[in-house]
Amino acid sequence: MINRIFLTTVALFCATFCFTPVSAQSRAAEDSVRAAVDLLFRGMIRADASLIRESFADSAILQSIVEKDGKTFARTESVEDFARAIAKLAAGDADERIRVDVLRIDGPLAIVWAPYSFYYKGKFSHCGVDSFQLLYVNGVWKIQYLIDTRRKQPCEQ
Repeated sequence: MINRIFLTTVALFCATFCFTPVSAQSRAAEDSVRAAVDLLFRGMIRADASLIRESFADSAILQSIVEKDGKTFARTESVEDFARAIAKLAAGDADERIRVDVLRIDGPLAIVWAPYSFYYKGKFSHCGVDSFQLLYVNGVWKIQYLIDTRRKQPCEQ
């Protein structure tokens, strides 16, 4: 009898909380966050500085975690310098492929955790994780902060 009551309680709990479909509104918000991140990578693959600039907020920060001489630090680069460097490449040269593992939204703040592999001119270059902080500005998601890790060996994805 106790087992039946327990199983019924667990089933009701799961029916209410575990399998509740994601609302259309939250799905649309997630899709718009993904679109903001995708805009950056579309700009990179096309070598289009304007798309890259458009994906970032005005006060955005870009950093890469670097290890040198046994020390770990964050190297900072401006959006403008990054956009200019990518624009010097041929379309297709900078191909970063991501997989979104985590996407969370709280009002005007979103986070995205995305493992990636980067290919330069069709050849594997490096891999790691991109960590994005996005801000909802004037009805559009913009990347406010991007920090990444970089490794040469193939990553598990």
